[in-house]
Amino acid sequence: MPSSFALGGDNLPAVGFGLWKIDKPDTANLVHAAVEAGYRHLDSAADYGNEKEAGEGIKSALAAGLCQREELWVTSKLWNTYHRPEHVRAACEKTLSDLGLDYLDLYLIHFPIALKFVDFDERYPPEWFFDPDAEAPRMEIDPVPLHQTWAAMEDLKESGLVKHIGVCNYNSALLHDLMAYAKQKPEVLQVEAHPYLSQERLIKLAQDYGITVTAFSPLGALSYVSLDMAAENESVLETDAVKIAAARLGKTPAQVVLRWGVQRGTAIIPKTARKERLKENLALFDFELSAEEMQAISALNSNRRFNDPAVFCEAAFNTFYPIYD
Repeated sequence: MPSSFALGGDNLPAVGFGLWKIDKPDTANLVHAAVEAGYRHLDSAADYGNEKEAGEGIKSALAAGLCQREELWVTSKLWNTYHRPEHVRAACEKTLSDLGLDYLDLYLIHFPIALKFVDFDERYPPEWFFDPDAEAPRMEIDPVPLHQTWAAMEDLKESGLVKHIGVCNYNSALLHDLMAYAKQKPEVLQVEAHPYLSQERLIKLAQDYGITVTAFSPLGALSYVSLDMAAENESVLETDAVKIAAARLGKTPAQVVLRWGVQRGTAIIPKTARKERLKENLALFDFELSAEEMQAISALNSNRRFNDPAVFCEAAFNTFYPIYD
């Protein structure tokens, strides 16, 4: 199993460090610690609200000589409020400024959801509500065709601000459509994927198109319990298939689940706020799951999606907006 994926002469490391839900005061130190532990792939987004702090961590890691900028793969994402073509470059430049970088290795459309523009000076990151102080705040949809946003993403690549472009949270139909009109084809598809949501058809489709797939939330429910989007008893780490494999291999259940992710041909971006877990999550290439173990873990699939706009947009943002059927 390769430890990286080739993208147009560059290499996307198979295991990245995800910055979602990392508190601002902890971000810089954790990014530095991640690079020190051996991570060369950082997965960020404007919406995470911690890109300035992530930039401080990158700066300190580079200043300490832990690696060169060219050895780091830094991903960020275009937020929903910046889908109009005239806002795409400004959003990217804001992210670059916050991260303290001259270019991004990868820039992704975060969701196939276009929201009305919120000025950078008014609120940043703008999150989901158009006006959080309204009497009944809601998402305000802006009817921007995705092909217009993609054309602006292509311009970013041509300008050299980003080296690679791709999409997050697209389904099969949107992917087919994108491949039909894209002049610069998407190079990465990032989607939720774990043993309870194996996404086999979508991953196969993307790979057939030559698109590398990155799985977010590769450990499943763990990131969502604190948000009341998952129950504690939904942890895949407690399943027999995972625990039996862990016992045979002398590895932790988390390592087994993460190895399942990379062994099936996807990059993964586990997130941890605990420094002791950094090396554990990265140590996935000195063992291999058997075909039977891979099959048993894949059989856990129940199409359980934790990050579902059809659920959280209505519950948290007073707007029903499904993007998956």
